[in-house]
Amino acid sequence: MVARKFLVEHGGSAFDLDYDPDDGFEVFQFQLFSLTSIPPDRQKILVGDDNRMVLDDSGLELISDKLRLVSIDEDEKGKEAEKSVADFMTSDEELARMLQAEEEALMMQQLATTENRQQVEQRIRPYVDQVLMYEDPQRQEAARKTVPVDKLEEKALVALAREGSFKPAKDELDHAFLLQLLFWFKQSFRWVNTPPCDSCKNDTINQGMGVANHLELLYGASRVELYRCKTCSTMTRFPRYNDPLKLLETRKGRCGEWANCFTLYCRAFGYESRLTLDFTDHVWTECFSPYLGRWMHLDPCEGIYDNPLLYEKGWNKKLSYVIAIAKDGVYDVTKRYTRKWHEVLSRRVLTTEAALVSIISDITRECRKTFMSEMLLKLNERDKNEAVELERDLFSKDDASISLPGRQSGDKEWRISRSEFVSDEHCSLSSSSCPVRKCVDDHVTRIYDAFFPVIHQLVEQASDKSRATEVLEIFRRILVSLKNSPFKCRRTTINTMSTNSLFNKVLPSFGQLFDALSLRSELGVDGTSDICIASDPVKTSLALPVVFHALDDLIHNFNACEKLNKESLSWPLLKLNRICSGFVLASGEELPFGVATSAFDGTRMSKWEEPNGATGCWIIYKVADNRMHELVAYELMSANDAPERDPMDWIIEGSEDGGSSWCILDKQTAQKFDNRFQRKTFEVKSQSFFANAFRFRFLEVRDVNSTSRFQIGSIDLYARTDA
Repeated sequence: MVARKFLVEHGGSAFDLDYDPDDGFEVFQFQLFSLTSIPPDRQKILVGDDNRMVLDDSGLELISDKLRLVSIDEDEKGKEAEKSVADFMTSDEELARMLQAEEEALMMQQLATTENRQQVEQRIRPYVDQVLMYEDPQRQEAARKTVPVDKLEEKALVALAREGSFKPAKDELDHAFLLQLLFWFKQSFRWVNTPPCDSCKNDTINQGMGVANHLELLYGASRVELYRCKTCSTMTRFPRYNDPLKLLETRKGRCGEWANCFTLYCRAFGYESRLTLDFTDHVWTECFSPYLGRWMHLDPCEGIYDNPLLYEKGWNKKLSYVIAIAKDGVYDVTKRYTRKWHEVLSRRVLTTEAALVSIISDITRECRKTFMSEMLLKLNERDKNEAVELERDLFSKDDASISLPGRQSGDKEWRISRSEFVSDEHCSLSSSSCPVRKCVDDHVTRIYDAFFPVIHQLVEQASDKSRATEVLEIFRRILVSLKNSPFKCRRTTINTMSTNSLFNKVLPSFGQLFDALSLRSELGVDGTSDICIASDPVKTSLALPVVFHALDDLIHNFNACEKLNKESLSWPLLKLNRICSGFVLASGEELPFGVATSAFDGTRMSKWEEPNGATGCWIIYKVADNRMHELVAYELMSANDAPERDPMDWIIEGSEDGGSSWCILDKQTAQKFDNRFQRKTFEVKSQSFFANAFRFRFLEVRDVNSTSRFQIGSIDLYARTDA
């Protein structure tokens, strides 16, 4: 399509903006962000005498070349109206149709059902007793003892730090810890399709149900599945335990056991929690997040959170009743999990809606009969707020850019039989658009720069590369010792009397690197030095993985040198003046672990993944404060797996006007990464072009026939040094 020119008025100034419609509306918003510093989610783009708001590409196609941009914050009165336009159904006619469909479905339901309370109560009441087990102090203490609390707290703090929050409030930290608890549980609990043989550990085949023995009944296993070994014919029992205390020991099961045990963990750490029962055969957890100010969906089997449409949209479930059970009552939360309420209503035929409300009210009243009046008032207020939220969400627009996965837990045949299977290429959360994200990666640049005095000293002092790498290996062992100590008080001791003499000679050159790691050196007695935390321990936790991976690369590059001399001090040995702390926008990303900023965090533990990028995707890096840089080199690192997703052909471009126009800086074709975590360095031939934004256009991956995805482990941009 032909590029268009717009005149953008903002804050008494006017800007010329060139826009290529092929780039998409997100890039247009990014360009406005570059010009005005208003983030895309705060932009209000107006056109015409009637100040119509432009929300997408179609709005740009029909307008003149003159726009007016204001921040949403500048127009607080219109903020709620704009939210309604953006988030909720805008058409009265469409809303009326939905309400009419709901009314008709309700009428049909009344014709098909009777006030059959017993069947519904029989489904709900056993769970009322079960959730009370989560309040048992002994069970809670037993649960806490199995959790690596310090490690999860460290991961939570690092996750927040990567988003720029180094001093989080309690609610923010509690929210982050809950997510880490979910991810840890996903890795520590085991899904059971068929249990392995108790005798020889080989595969078994189902033989039906057995009778529970005394010990099994003691932990609520009224159902026991029997399996015969395909090899030795031994019978293996699989008791379906309902007591979460026993599940802390066995750490295995299906969705019932998973949700049962995980909800106990949530209560053990003080989260207001519910066990959530889907009558179409699934169970998960809900927790109230003070940070979000609402209830949040968490599925421990899938490791997915805050995506309540997972089942209807991702699994294609035909929902009917979704009932949440807590110590303080029972809640019908079905409306949180659907955007097809009139269809769901047609399937709610166990009893009438009025009878269901009565059942839930009666059970909730029983649960609260001993509560103090102050607590009752608080719960009633929260119930009212949740009811309003559920109605609002029911008529909100579904985010079409978010792709929800099919079921991942359970074997393939079982998922196929339930129509909950999708191919592995589409088995995780993804977004075909992403917000502008801030890169919190200045620590990566400081670490890379801090290696310069170390490398310089090793070239000066070491007689050969083997002695140089020996020094780096000693330093690595010191860091391993630090990493293995408690993160809030990391400390290790260096005995210089027994350490490599060359290491002692070059040790002062590590000072800048210690600073970059927020560490300090303290002189001890008898020739020892203590290395310990200098300031915020989270900064050290954030930086340590970067140093480990940079060390590995440095050792590899030292070994690749033919000869250790001053001529060795060149790319890729030296990585000076890395560009950092910019803003990133990409054509798409994987949620939550493959977001765009993962390409710039300096570690091998993450990657940027574009679910639909195999035949073309892009990522833009905007320099902080619009500073101008002359790009002289860049490095790409392959990701951890799936070589077919590696980039093969790409173009890198620079922009001197924040992304309005682009100049090609380098082009590569038929590139191949031979190994995982392999770095490739490319020098930029286009000299004397200064830019404040850079764009990679990845044109094709290594094998477009076997994947729809693109991934890259890391991207590093290097500017010409001031020297």
